[in-house]
Formats: sequence, C-alpha cells, structure tokens
Amino acid sequence: MSVVLRRVNRVLLGLVGLLLVVGGGAVLAAGFDLGVPSWWPWSGPSDVLLSKVDRQRWRDEGWWWPVVIAVLGLVVLLALWWLVAQFRRGRLAEVLVDTGDGEGATVRGRALESVMEADAAAQDGVARARVALTGRRRAPHTRVALRLEPYASPRQALATLSGEALENARGSTGLPSLPTEARFRAVKHRASRVT
Repeated sequence: MSVVLRRVNRVLLGLVGLLLVVGGGAVLAAGFDLGVPSWWPWSGPSDVLLSKVDRQRWRDEGWWWPVVIAVLGLVVLLALWWLVAQFRRGRLAEVLVDTGDGEGATVRGRALESVMEADAAAQDGVARARVALTGRRRAPHTRVALRLEPYASPRQALATLSGEALENARGSTGLPSLPTEARFRAVKHRASRVT
C-alpha cells in the first residue's frame, strides 16, 4: 500500500471517527438531559432528532431529489474508489535504464518481473516464484515470493536468488542496487512413507 493511500485512509478514518463521536455525544447529552447549551441541536430526552417538518421541508421542491441522488451517487463512487484502491498494488510500470548516451531507455516492469520470475523459478528446489517491482522508475525495489520444495534449503535459495536472478536484473538494467524483500514458503506435500 502506498504512503499516499495510507495517509488518505488515516484522514478518512479520523474524520469518520470524529463525526461519530461528536454526533453520538450530542445525542447522549440530550438523551440524558445534561443541560445542553441553547445552540445544541437537541434540547432534551423528549426531543426528536428530525421533526416531521424537517423531514418534509424540501420534498416538494424540484431540485431536491436530483441533488439527493447526485450526492448519494458521489458518495458511492468515492466509496468504490477507496475500496478498489485498497486492493491495488503500487506496481512499477517501467524502469529507466541509463544507456550512457544521455537518452536512456525504458524497460517494461512486467517484462522485467517475468524474466526475474523465470530466473528464480529455474533454481533447484524452487517450485514457483512471484516478483513485483515497486518504488520509483530510477530506483526500483523488488518483492520476491518463492515457494520451495520440501528438500530445498532456504539459505541456498537466497544465495542463488541474489547471485543469479537479482544480479542478472541489476546487470541488464544498469542499476547500481536493487533492494529486495524475499519471502519463502514451503510447498504443501504429503508425508513420505518409510518402509
């Protein structure tokens, strides 16, 4: 999840929480007859949140229903955007490669990921590999997830990953460094029978 999305989440959750606390506090204060100020929207336990006049005030106006529908539609669109943003990963679309002539070139992020996955999966003891490029175009980061066979050594898999797959990626793109987070999991297997 990107830093911007985390900040948006915190701000939204903070605002929603603040509105709920203030609204709930106002209703509780009026409900328990705690001597609320005169400007307070509810004056006591017998007061209703919305009177019949308030509920029907704008119903006959021609602009009321289009505005209500537009506002509710906007709220639904914003909620859907927020929901989709939670599952979207900040994958890198392309990596800038310094060609030495001042022009530079770009390598598609998916292409580089698939080559790194093929290199990592070609290792002995690796059942499956997944690679994701994140970060900036000039300074990418890599997340690698390897599924190891039961006989594989994680130490050997890590050494081969950094010595071959990551070194090939650094060499082909001309990057001085390629920070990587590697995660290993074992492939599920049935217990072998000893006879």
